[in-house]
Amino acid sequence: MRDLQNHPVRRRSTAIFALILGGTMAATLGALPAQAVAPAATTASTVAATGTPATAAAPAKLTNLAHLDWLQADVPLLPGVDGHTTYRQAEEPTARAPWVYADRIADGTFRRVGGGPITDAAKGWYAQGAFDADDISRAAVVYLRDWAQNGTASSKQSAYELLRSLTYLQTTTGPNAGGVVLWQQSDGTLNPSAIPVELPDPSDSAESFWLARTVWALGEGYAGFAATDPAFASFLKDRMDLSLSALQRQSLSKYGITVQANGVTVPAWLIVGSASATSEAVLGLSAYVKAAPGDQAAATALSRYAEGIAGLASSGIGQWPFGALLPEANSPTFWHAWGGMEPAALSRAATVLGRQDLQKTAATDAAQFTAQLLASGGPDNGWTPTPADTTQIAYGVDSRLEGLLSVADATGASGLTQLAAAQAAWYFGANPAGVPVYDPATGVCIDGIGADATVNRNCGAESVIHTELSMLALDAHPAVAAQATALTRTTATDGLTVVEAENGALTGSATVVTPPSAWTRSANWSGGKYVTAKAGDTITVTLPAGHALASILPIADLGSGGSGKTVWTATAGRITLPIGTTVNAAAEAQGIAPTTVHLKPQTLPVPVLPAVRTVTARVGGPVSLDAVLVQPVVSHLGLAGASTGLDVHVNGTKLPTLTKLAGTGPVTVTRYDKTGHQVGSPAKLGGHAVVVVESGGFTTVVPR
Repeated sequence: MRDLQNHPVRRRSTAIFALILGGTMAATLGALPAQAVAPAATTASTVAATGTPATAAAPAKLTNLAHLDWLQADVPLLPGVDGHTTYRQAEEPTARAPWVYADRIADGTFRRVGGGPITDAAKGWYAQGAFDADDISRAAVVYLRDWAQNGTASSKQSAYELLRSLTYLQTTTGPNAGGVVLWQQSDGTLNPSAIPVELPDPSDSAESFWLARTVWALGEGYAGFAATDPAFASFLKDRMDLSLSALQRQSLSKYGITVQANGVTVPAWLIVGSASATSEAVLGLSAYVKAAPGDQAAATALSRYAEGIAGLASSGIGQWPFGALLPEANSPTFWHAWGGMEPAALSRAATVLGRQDLQKTAATDAAQFTAQLLASGGPDNGWTPTPADTTQIAYGVDSRLEGLLSVADATGASGLTQLAAAQAAWYFGANPAGVPVYDPATGVCIDGIGADATVNRNCGAESVIHTELSMLALDAHPAVAAQATALTRTTATDGLTVVEAENGALTGSATVVTPPSAWTRSANWSGGKYVTAKAGDTITVTLPAGHALASILPIADLGSGGSGKTVWTATAGRITLPIGTTVNAAAEAQGIAPTTVHLKPQTLPVPVLPAVRTVTARVGGPVSLDAVLVQPVVSHLGLAGASTGLDVHVNGTKLPTLTKLAGTGPVTVTRYDKTGHQVGSPAKLGGHAVVVVESGGFTTVVPR
């Protein structure tokens, strides 16, 4: 696993998170101001934006591409650059691309900014560039979907220009043919080797996230233009063929090969070893194969990549990470929301390929894992395996939302639309900051909500792209949109909590250890510390006050020198009862994992009652104990608005479970199974009712 700070998908997000956590953003926690943005003159370093307050009410349609439009600039398509040409380059020597960042300034307007410091003021060059393939490709998808959904003529033209710009970045000749240069300066100059160095270097020398996203845009572009502009669609098909040739030389050449990562068997044929990257290519391939069903090479690539994503499906009910599709092949203990398009991509591939097995895997992620994620606070950037990075960004929110709606559309699982509304409410105030973070009147969004609930009021390309992808999805599902926009605050999140081992009472030789870094290169030591202990030692931790009936999931390093077992007991008053045993090590092959450290949560078989205050580990051999996850048997998400509400109760066990409602008014209760399908008919009940939550499923409660 590459270090989080150097992971390609976090390249720009890292800088944003530094702003969020460092407190240097120009923002307040107030409601997002309504403003119209307009381009102004370019300087060498920034482009100023001017804005005036909007007085009109927000439109009924949530999609508003004004801010994304404003981010775009003309890009010269320089002639004579080896291996870089595009459609009608001689006749149309410029295209369009979005600036990477939009920094909010004190008066509430924005300025467009490139990546990294300026390295040449005269030329206006940045250490990275003004534009990049990641954002150009995903912006093209936004405009293609808007054109398809709303018939917007300007979006058709924008998609055309963005696709021309994107394909100019693709290398067409030589050993790197099919690869994509990531960065471009505002004068059109390509920057194959950015500062700091990114891998691959040069950026077109191997497959990458940006090649995967190019496939996404090419696939949706071909589907969009096939009927209206066959010549351009034929050009896009040629570039898709070129992309697939590059992938065939690399990841697809490994199809059928599996490797080990800390003892887990994983596919070796994912793009850059990542289901996140592969899922974005699969979105494009799904659209392309649907529009060009006779292209067997593309259909084969789609099938193989979809199987690779499904190969990272995790343990299901009651076992961490609760049915999630894991994003990275080299770490079985790391999930991240950013780049989390796996369930959406797998569902769409399953529909195109007619693969119900793939659809079932996508549904498990959507119905079981996402429900637990929402009840635990929402799409945190990283569970490693504890929720270590609780920053939340539109990329992660959109990934969850699109997955839920894709599976709901494909399977008819109506419960997933309820979860989708709960997730989409993040944009309208039901988020950790408690404020709206998208303005439909202007199309302005935010760059993220920090772990301390601080809002980063910048609104760069990645953020507005994924925000608008969410709005397009909501506009296509008006009932979900109506529910989401009405839910403006969070009233309860009762899901996973973490109890640190180092905060417990230690006996014998048990010792707190502080490693040089919390990051192990595949996971995080929770809290930056852990406890080492030997046979005969005990570690007693105190559970959160007022906890519900809960499962206990101790986390130990199973790969670095432990042995034997640890016996766990729970104490309530004078009563102590056994609740299970965990192993201190596992016979595992490190394989492609970057470290032997394997921080794996193990679920104890006996839940603890609310009266239990402490749990004790009695160590039977050397162990490195990191923390204890406490998972309510029934987790709870509560959302509300001025005139409505939504409570979601999530069952984390394999047995139907009862839970008591806390409300006092009449409600409608609906049960859903572990796939999100409705069970029985909705029940109209009074307050303080006891309701059933299906095994691995969830129950929704709305006022009536």
